[in-house]
Amino acid sequence: MMRRMLNGFIAVLFVLSLAGCQTMTGKSAGANVDDATLTARVKTKLVSEKAANLTRIDVDTNNGVVYLNGSVQTPQQKAQAEDLARGTDGVKKVINNLQVSQRG
Repeated sequence: MMRRMLNGFIAVLFVLSLAGCQTMTGKSAGANVDDATLTARVKTKLVSEKAANLTRIDVDTNNGVVYLNGSVQTPQQKAQAEDLARGTDGVKKVINNLQVSQRG
């Protein structure tokens, strides 16, 4: 009986700790994992496009919105990066902050 009460108490503490995480970050633990997964998927797509040299793009995700930051060498690369991100399952929106620079 005492062990069951202790297990119940531990379960309640765990749930409360998750709720605390949500209030501190504004996102649930699940949302954090989803955003991290989306970021990884988009980065994988960009890195796989070796010919386009999209490996130096910074990708951040917040609530399913992907932010692309950094620089690329051509307007075509900027558009391609956005298209790849937009075509990733789970992405709600893409904010393309990429700058076109000859130094890319």
